Amino acid sequence: MSKHLLLSLLVFSTQLCAQTALQLAPPTIHRNPSGIVTLENPTPDTTILYTLDGADPIPKSNPYLAPIDLAAGGTVKARTFSKDRKTMSEATQAAFEPLPGHPPLPSTVVPVTQDRSWPSYDWAKRHELTSAAVKKARPQILFIGDSITHFFGGEQFDSYALRGQPTWGEFYAPRNAGNLGFGWDKTENVLWRLQHGAIDGIAPKLVVMMIGTNNTGNCSAPDIAAGIEAIVQEFNKRLPQSKILLLGIFPRGEKPNPQREKIAEINGIISKLNGTHNVTFLDIGPKFLTPEGLITKDIMPDFLHPNEKGYRIWAEAIEPTVKKLMGEAK
Repeated sequence: MSKHLLLSLLVFSTQLCAQTALQLAPPTIHRNPSGIVTLENPTPDTTILYTLDGADPIPKSNPYLAPIDLAAGGTVKARTFSKDRKTMSEATQAAFEPLPGHPPLPSTVVPVTQDRSWPSYDWAKRHELTSAAVKKARPQILFIGDSITHFFGGEQFDSYALRGQPTWGEFYAPRNAGNLGFGWDKTENVLWRLQHGAIDGIAPKLVVMMIGTNNTGNCSAPDIAAGIEAIVQEFNKRLPQSKILLLGIFPRGEKPNPQREKIAEINGIISKLNGTHNVTFLDIGPKFLTPEGLITKDIMPDFLHPNEKGYRIWAEAIEPTVKKLMGEAK
């Protein structure tokens, strides 16, 4: 192939990509009098991704799957993306003031989707599959949280290794347990799932929840605690007969560090939920630490996610409480 022909092909390819990008019109943003925001896509067979934090949407931003409640105000930025997310429109945005009687809210309590690990982790697809699975299985114990919970065990929906599966099989499979742990989830993502079908049609005896570690990078301890309490209240609303075993956020990092200090502050706040809202609070974090306060690789190889040994520590630590709350204790 001649250099001239190769150059012509490259120019044509660049022009074609530019034309394709120009054909992707940005979505339109509307808020109704009740504060519900809808995003409308003018281009067929494309995807809308959006943000609520002021950042321009990128391929790993939040997929628009349902209208957004912004009665408390906020800024929406949105883009239209091709299905493979390699081509995108210009960003569009709209800022909304709080409606009367709706004070501004921290991000931790505003339900939102996420795709922080796309394309290796399809969050929307996992939501669809797990929601259907728990509705079919009607679990008696339901675990919910982030990747720490996801990797514990249960039904396999993707390629991620379930590192605690032997322990799960021993302690929870006989009790017909379900796993709603999602990688990268924050409190606001769990809230979105609960409000969009994740627990419809079920009535577990016990919910085991641990969430918030992914919020610790850029949210305050009180705001993260508020997000956790909002999840508890959502469970109370949708599963009023279910008891809740609320676990303190596990420690993270090999050695004591500021993030651990924030986690301790969060756990101190949410511990006050014990005895209210069907909640039993339990902090098993010290079980993962040496007497010097270290996390070792033989329990959490990345100092965050347990391996099989770590998951067994988890299961054994909560088992007496699980038996009591399930009505199994003698």
